[in-house]
Amino acid sequence: MHSERPADPAEVAKFDALSHRFWDPAGEFKPLHALNPLRHAFIAERANLRGARVIDVGCGGGLLAESLARAGAKVTAIDLAPGMIEVARLHAAASALDIDYRLESVESVAIEHAGQFDIVTCMEMLEHLPEPAATFEQLAGLVRPGGKLFVSTIQRNLRAFLVAIVGAEYLTGLVPRGTHEYERLIRPAEIAAWARASGLELVELAGMEYNPLTAAATLIPEPQVNYLCMLQKPVQ
Repeated sequence: MHSERPADPAEVAKFDALSHRFWDPAGEFKPLHALNPLRHAFIAERANLRGARVIDVGCGGGLLAESLARAGAKVTAIDLAPGMIEVARLHAAASALDIDYRLESVESVAIEHAGQFDIVTCMEMLEHLPEPAATFEQLAGLVRPGGKLFVSTIQRNLRAFLVAIVGAEYLTGLVPRGTHEYERLIRPAEIAAWARASGLELVELAGMEYNPLTAAATLIPEPQVNYLCMLQKPVQ
């Protein structure tokens, strides 16, 4: 079933407006720059990237896509924000990286390239969507049998509200106000339910902790606020 509301135009516009600041490690996307080495390591330790066919959904300005390409993956990366795709293409060209950036929705790619990717990644995107379960189903459809899906998002609980919204947006100004809406945050149990419905196995969960004072990010056992998931499609 395809969602009729795959993306929220207001959310796309919000990130599009900030696209020119994406690669500034001290700007609005500073937390992503800190989290990216952790996200990359989580993927690289659980999947063979060299020669792997990878798609990064909701790629933004290309932070993860570039690190995956540097590790030898053949990367396709998609986003609905034109400014982000333009910034990503320019940065990849300046870095001499061959990444197939597309201004395209996951729904259209899922129709065209069902079951064709060894690795699918979707980082910090699902919590911005009106119907994340429908998008998760599209992500699952891109994964080949035996392939893996890596997702990162934000837990929906009191701690996450206090840290990710009150703290990060209003007290420290770490990210722009209005970046996250509490009702759209996602519990791990919801990811697990979507996985079962989409024919994937939830293999591993890990929390990510960001220290705004040191700008350091570390993996922790419990998905208290930000967290990563590894899911796998069984071999038929």
